[in-house]
Amino acid sequence: MAGKSKQVMEGPSFFVVLSSFMVLIISAQTSSAQLTRGFYRNTCPNVEQLVRSAVQQKFQQTFVTAPATLRLFFHDCFVRGCDASILLASPNNKAEKDHPDDISLAGDGFDTVVKAKAAVDSNPQCRNKVSCADILALATRDVINLAGGPFYEVELGRRDGRISTIASVQRHLPHPEFNLNQLNSMFSFNRLSQTDMIALSGAHTIGFSHCNRFSKRIYNFSPRRPIDPTLNLQYAFQLRQACPLRVDPRIAINMDPVTPQKFDNQYFKNLQQGMGLFTSDQVLATDARSRGTVNLFASSEQAFNSAFVEAITKMGRIGVKTGRQGEIRN
Repeated sequence: MAGKSKQVMEGPSFFVVLSSFMVLIISAQTSSAQLTRGFYRNTCPNVEQLVRSAVQQKFQQTFVTAPATLRLFFHDCFVRGCDASILLASPNNKAEKDHPDDISLAGDGFDTVVKAKAAVDSNPQCRNKVSCADILALATRDVINLAGGPFYEVELGRRDGRISTIASVQRHLPHPEFNLNQLNSMFSFNRLSQTDMIALSGAHTIGFSHCNRFSKRIYNFSPRRPIDPTLNLQYAFQLRQACPLRVDPRIAINMDPVTPQKFDNQYFKNLQQGMGLFTSDQVLATDARSRGTVNLFASSEQAFNSAFVEAITKMGRIGVKTGRQGEIRN
């Protein structure tokens, strides 16, 4: 098989493959430049107000709207780019959202986008003019701001992808046990720096996880050390109380035990105290290469907010479809 592959690559098709690859690189580099802040100025001038109103109504019904929508945006962008492919359903449960890493995405995130899309399309001038991908990006900004985080301008002009496969999720999302090298590698693949990664990790200042995602750290870390030594011992015992071994592992635990419903820099203060819920959280404070940034964000909410806005704006450019690519989903 290896020999045959080599023969194929040495033939004319090699140049087709190379040309296609170069087109993909050029497309990836130029598509983000086509995103603009005033993209719907002439086609749907009040799109931001329509989305904001729908999101605000949903947020008032349940706070889960905020972390659910934010996590939905992250999962969408890191798999196939920010094209709303995470929203697509499959008749045989083979879409992105059916993957084990996505199955825990809260329904309130999906519902937020659906309601915002309906609000936009209820305006005759805007009907079928605004993509779900852009609505998700706007809704994410709005939930962050409603939860007490910064308000920022959102670049627009994304189009919706038509493809969503469960296989495409593999190896594209970070896992709770990742170390700093693994985190940096995954974010670097999406042209995000270590500072971007740390800032985006700060999104864990709101939201929740389930006991089975971190139970090893509090019960079975190693034969001699059942509790992860990087974990604050008092916090570990609190987690054990909330997550007994013989209780449903799907119990929800706040990721920030101090201010779980406020988008602030408390997450980084928690890391300084050994109160990062995941290994991938706590490693940011224990690894000397990232500790300085954690300390900066812990000491200055303004520094965190500024870095977060820059990072989520860059994330919103990952693999976007613009122009004639993709579609405007009905």
